[in-house]
Amino acid sequence: MIFNSFAFLIFFLIFYILYVSLKDRRYRIVLCLVGSYFFYGWWDWRFLSLIIFSTLVDFLVGKALHTESDDSRRKKWLLVSLFSNLGLLFFFKYFNFFVDSFVEVATTLGMSPSVTALNIILPVGISFYTFQTLSYTIDIYWRRMEPEPNLIVFATYVAFFPQLVAGPIIRAIDLLPQFRDQNKVTFEMAISGLMLVLVGYFKKVVLADSLAPLVDNGFANPYIYTSLNLCIIVVFYAFQIYCDFSGYSDIAIGIGKMFGFHFPRNFNLPYIAQNFSDFWKRWHISLSGWLRDYLYIPLGGNRGSSVLTQRNLMLTMLLGGLWHGANWTFIIWGGLHGGYLVAQRILQPVAVRLRGVLHKSIYTIFSILMTFFLVNLAWVFFRSQSMSQAFDLLAYIYNNGDYSFSNVKLKFQVIEGMLLIFMLYFGELIYTTKPKVRELFSYNNYYKLGFASFILWLILFFGTFENNNFIYFQF
Repeated sequence: MIFNSFAFLIFFLIFYILYVSLKDRRYRIVLCLVGSYFFYGWWDWRFLSLIIFSTLVDFLVGKALHTESDDSRRKKWLLVSLFSNLGLLFFFKYFNFFVDSFVEVATTLGMSPSVTALNIILPVGISFYTFQTLSYTIDIYWRRMEPEPNLIVFATYVAFFPQLVAGPIIRAIDLLPQFRDQNKVTFEMAISGLMLVLVGYFKKVVLADSLAPLVDNGFANPYIYTSLNLCIIVVFYAFQIYCDFSGYSDIAIGIGKMFGFHFPRNFNLPYIAQNFSDFWKRWHISLSGWLRDYLYIPLGGNRGSSVLTQRNLMLTMLLGGLWHGANWTFIIWGGLHGGYLVAQRILQPVAVRLRGVLHKSIYTIFSILMTFFLVNLAWVFFRSQSMSQAFDLLAYIYNNGDYSFSNVKLKFQVIEGMLLIFMLYFGELIYTTKPKVRELFSYNNYYKLGFASFILWLILFFGTFENNNFIYFQF
């Protein structure tokens, strides 16, 4: 079941009416658990067994970690959680990738291995709920929190449907206390949540799905486009994936608010970042924070020498790229961002001197444009189905040499896409940087209703309603 489907609309309306009708917290939790299992089982009920397995393992491990005092036994319990969760993730997401890679390397070396790949279906959202449950056991191991005593509450935390499939990744220490509270749903919260949900749908069905056909055709057939055409297509993909993923996050956060829950912000104008550490503080914030706290810092962070810090950065981003999918293109994407972060640290003295020479506004614009350019270069690999497709597209951009707008194909769609991107980003920039605008929407429900009505009109008038999956569902 996807957010932009008629089936989800019916499910949500029934679920929300039942939720606000129930006043007892315990009944609401049971409803959330049953509804979340129904939501996830809509795709394939068999995969519910994976969520239930992870839930039971981490619930029991959490209790054992809390009561056990011996450090060696506590480490063994933590390993049970790590191997159980990461083992499932490896099998369903990476088994065939490593088998195929082994066969390719062996064939290159002159061997002829006979290995049969399995027909493994990737369970939707397994990467997200795996990281959520791991944060629970790791935080208990580090004694940052106590285990949840109620299995139903913990199971609801793991499977809560608004953010189950594509995040944001919410840590147990932040979300479990909200399940224990009596979440009061007010009219103001419902309107604020609805407004955010509609903004998310606007990003998805009006912007992301409008840009998708041109992007898909450009990556599939780069030879029919000019260099300028392909550059525009790459930039369109940057905004397609942003609108698609941040749109999902907005819908999830908005639905959570309508139920009385607070989910953390997952995006914050990433394409105005002035460097790559700034970019990762703005893009997929819940994942970058998870990688920082549970991978980069345990590896040593920046506590060692500069060489070790650079190693930790590169390993974190390579694993972050691999987390996205079993393809060398994702590993290259992660490696590029790791290289960007390493280069940023090495070139920091040069950046300081440059900032002192150039006017502040000129330096800011230069930094934003350079960061955006290199982010787009990495997006080419992220979007491509194979390494050859990525290099083909980059080669056509480099070799064609035609940057005349008069030769751009599908000018109407290109101009329409540019206008939509400008409208979205200008609106987000104004809302984020102007406190008076935020206050206007924060305290006046009539403005919220008016804005929500306007967004709904834009969705109905300009939206693309083809039940297109969200991009991050594949991860």
